[in-house]
Amino acid sequence: MICYGLTGKTGAGKSTVAAWLRDRGWYVIDGDVLAREIVAPGSPVLERLTAVFGADILQPDGALDRKALVDRLHDLPCGVETLNAITHPAIDALVEAELEAAEQAGYTHCVFDAAALLESPSKARCDKIIVVTAPEDVRLQRILARDGLTIGQAFSRMAMQKDDDWYLSQADIVIRNYPPYTLEEELSNQVIPWQTETPDENED
Repeated sequence: MICYGLTGKTGAGKSTVAAWLRDRGWYVIDGDVLAREIVAPGSPVLERLTAVFGADILQPDGALDRKALVDRLHDLPCGVETLNAITHPAIDALVEAELEAAEQAGYTHCVFDAAALLESPSKARCDKIIVVTAPEDVRLQRILARDGLTIGQAFSRMAMQKDDDWYLSQADIVIRNYPPYTLEEELSNQVIPWQTETPDENED
């Protein structure tokens, strides 16, 4: 089974790409779903997050307040790196289990959709990396429409990610998800034809 890692800056539209691939028979591992699973109330990961970032990142019912956590990341030196160090190993364990389940179910192609994929140990499980891109103004409008943030909050979230060149330097495939490019054409030309390959075919 070939595993593709799927990532991109916030608002680029990687979830749309994942849905397109799922509709064509790919097994999709949703990093957002896994990230929520590991921070369920009472989980060891949530306990560590609370110890590091403070009890006020919790809602009254004990669930994680994600907006409060994001705000706290700005207040601490290396806040994002600290968050990743706590959450990524737990997410990677779930990714491993998902990949095993996909292979046992007979899937030949899998995609792991994750915003922080390139900084995570799960990157090593991917045979190829797909990076979805869109200009900053397009991403901003998508974030505002999707998340109900103020412009200041949206820019703050966008500023937490590395620059475009860093993402592109990690990519095996780049999908332009903005006009005049169409997602159908980008994915049909660059991803679907690769389905005939195996992970070892391009090795020397």
